[in-house]
Amino acid sequence: MPELRRVPVNGVELNVALAGSGPAVLLLHGFPHTWELWTDVMAGLADRHRVIAPDLRGFGASGAAATGYDAGTLAEDAAALLAALGVPSAAVVGIDAGAPPAFLLALRRPDLVRRLAVMEAVLGGLPGAEEFLAGGPPWWFGFHRAAPGLAETVLEGHEAAYVDWFLDAGTLGDGVRPALRDAFVRAYTGRRALSRAFSSYRALPESAAQIERAVATARLTVPTMALGARPVGAALERQLRPIADDLTGHLIEDCGHIIPLHRPHALLALLRPFLADGSGVGGGGTEAT
Repeated sequence: MPELRRVPVNGVELNVALAGSGPAVLLLHGFPHTWELWTDVMAGLADRHRVIAPDLRGFGASGAAATGYDAGTLAEDAAALLAALGVPSAAVVGIDAGAPPAFLLALRRPDLVRRLAVMEAVLGGLPGAEEFLAGGPPWWFGFHRAAPGLAETVLEGHEAAYVDWFLDAGTLGDGVRPALRDAFVRAYTGRRALSRAFSSYRALPESAAQIERAVATARLTVPTMALGARPVGAALERQLRPIADDLTGHLIEDCGHIIPLHRPHALLALLRPFLADGSGVGGGGTEAT
């Protein structure tokens, strides 16, 4: 089992899971998950890497915060966490809501981010988002961003059914192990927990503006891998291609949105060589796995 540690950073106390030793890998989760999204990935990487998986601010067992759910602040949290742990550089892996802060951290701090892997996200502020969202954004984006307090009021008392919908949809109906499902439900139960989770959606315009400003003056110079499944597919790779110096894209076949839990072995088969110091999967186009 990973070691759990509470680390004060950037005005908030983060709950952090730590495992293994070697070159550091920082894992950033999305919604509706906690660090436990990475359970299988951590087990597969810990023999070669020091794996660091925090609950993002306000999520899971991390401290509550009134503000700071935008991608820029979450990126600052990640940098401060690495500094607090004495980590001079790390590979950074982000999925869903964890992808924008991972991307901004790599763009702003290429000295700190050794490699970047992002998956199953569309980055607001980059061209291509409108193409993916041509039929309208996913229904929950608008629901979560509605008048503050509305979604929380509707969902309070029904959190388990709501989380189950995302877990089932994100694994193409396969679901996740009961212990993990129960951990996610606990993390998102109660009006305050829901409000903090929805704050990242309410900060999406700010996050998009931060990304737009950042790419106006910088390119993505670190080796980067973009991974897609259903529903995002190759959309993220297409967004990153014009601004990345070293980009590889992969599609994981027969896989839902929650790649680390739905197809962990396929993900590890791509991550392990990419994260290895001095190697990578190289540049190139999209591949199916």
